[in-house]
Amino acid sequence: MKISGFTFLRNGVLLGYPFEESIRSVLPICDEFVIALGESSDGTRERIEAIGSDKIRIIDTRWNEAMQDRGYVYAQQKMIAQFNCSGDWAFYLEGDEVLHEQDLETIRATMERYLDDSAVEALIFDYHHFYGSPDWVAISPGWYRRAPRIIRNTIRNYSPDGLFFVVMDKNKQGRYPKAALAGAPIYHYGHVRSAARMREKINQVSRYWGHEPPKFETYAIDPQAVRPFEGSHPAVVRPWLAAEAEKQFAPDPSHQPTRRERKHRLAMKLERWFNVELSKKHYRLVRK
Repeated sequence: MKISGFTFLRNGVLLGYPFEESIRSVLPICDEFVIALGESSDGTRERIEAIGSDKIRIIDTRWNEAMQDRGYVYAQQKMIAQFNCSGDWAFYLEGDEVLHEQDLETIRATMERYLDDSAVEALIFDYHHFYGSPDWVAISPGWYRRAPRIIRNTIRNYSPDGLFFVVMDKNKQGRYPKAALAGAPIYHYGHVRSAARMREKINQVSRYWGHEPPKFETYAIDPQAVRPFEGSHPAVVRPWLAAEAEKQFAPDPSHQPTRRERKHRLAMKLERWFNVELSKKHYRLVRK
C-alpha cells in the first residue's frame, strides 16, 4: 500500500498557518507528500525545505488572480497537488490541520483494512475545531463535524471546493464519496492564530470570494457554540501554540448572537430533542 499526502500553500508564514507542524504530523505514514506551492515572499518554501524529508515534492504554481468565485482558486490548487499523487490513497491535509501522534497507527490500519474494499471510496475524520484559543472548541452544527480527507486515488473525482471531493460516476453527474470512518480526529487550528495574523489572512484572501474583507478586531462567537477542550494537543504543534496562538480568549456572556448563530442555536436544540446530527456532510457513510 502506498500513501500520498498532499496540500497547497501560499505565504503560509505571513498568514499564520502551522503548515510545518501539519506536514510533520502526517509524514510518518506517507510515502510521498505533494505540495502545490504558490508564489510566496515570506520564507514558506525555505521552511518546507528545512523539514529535510525526501518524501516531500514541491510543485511550483501560479494562482489565477482573476478567479474570484467562491474560493474556487483553492480547489484549483488542491487539485494540482492531488492529481500529482501516485499512491493508492491520497491524504489531503490543509495547512492549519494537524494529526495527533497517537492516531497515526489507527489511520494507517484503517487504510489497510479498506484497501481492497471497493465500496469505500474515502475515509472521514472527526474534527476538533479550535476557536479563539487552544482551550476552546466549536461544537455547533455550523461547523462540519466530520469531513473526508482521504480519497481512493483510483476513482474519478475532482474538487469543486477546497473542503470536499466529488466522485464522477458519469460525465455530467457527481456525488459525494462513499466513506468509512478513519477512527481518528483532525485538529484544526485555523481560528486560533493571532488576531493580527487572522486580520492579514482575511485581507489577503477575501478577494477570492469576490467581496471586500470583513472587519475583524478579535475573536467573537456565541458562547453556546463552544465548550472547553479536554483532550491533549499533538506534540508537534505545542511549540507553535505557545508562540503563535491567541491565549486570552474567553466566551463573552454578553455576546449578541447573529441571525446565523440563532439558527445554529435552534439546530442544537433539535439535535438534543431528536437525537440527530445536523452539520453539513460531504460524504455518504457506508462502513462504520
